[in-house]
Amino acid sequence: MIVGYKTYLDLIEDLIKDKQIMSSGMRQEVDRCAKAVELARQGNIVAVICSGDPGIYAMAGLVYEILRGQAGVPDNHLNPGNLGTLAPSVEVVPGIPALSSCAALLGAPLMHDFASISLSDLLTPWELIEKRLDAAASADFVIVIYNPKSKGRPDNINRARDIVLKHRSAQTPVGIVKAASREHETVTVTDIGNMLDQEIDMQSTVIIGNSQTFAWEGRMVTPRGYGKKYKI
Repeated sequence: MIVGYKTYLDLIEDLIKDKQIMSSGMRQEVDRCAKAVELARQGNIVAVICSGDPGIYAMAGLVYEILRGQAGVPDNHLNPGNLGTLAPSVEVVPGIPALSSCAALLGAPLMHDFASISLSDLLTPWELIEKRLDAAASADFVIVIYNPKSKGRPDNINRARDIVLKHRSAQTPVGIVKAASREHETVTVTDIGNMLDQEIDMQSTVIIGNSQTFAWEGRMVTPRGYGKKYKI
């Protein structure tokens, strides 16, 4: 049985056309995962479909949270021994996260330390997101931004840019990839000063370079430090 968000299921229609399917819309993640667990407890083999990697801003953690809650495990109670005896059993199949697919299209922007931050404040308070942005920018991390802009929160990317600008030059390279590996994929290399002039939406991933990142031949590269130690 296949359970997933309709938009993602449409992307793999040819692979699941002979399967029993349960789909739902945006913001119904808890219902989907709870239904998947229920179906699995009934003896079915169930696949929960996510985009990217299921363990990165996706459904793997929520499935475990639901199972943990049903088992009556107290919050913050560490009992690793239970993981191997959960019924039903869970297998997390790794995928290609947006930060990897987008980085490959942009060149090599993640060759050194980076931080991944979602600008969605549906589940995380904006005050905490601001703290994480400021900390990552001040520590000179390359910053990968997920969920940068939606109709309900059009200004979060503007506020994020302003926070990063406190610690970075306006000429710092920025990569924007929309709909990576999909039909309407676009790849843009710009800089912090001009990034808001580009089209950014919920299908976009934004990668902001660190102080060493450079743009070359339409690509972004973040040196790891080989040039300081070896002759290149």
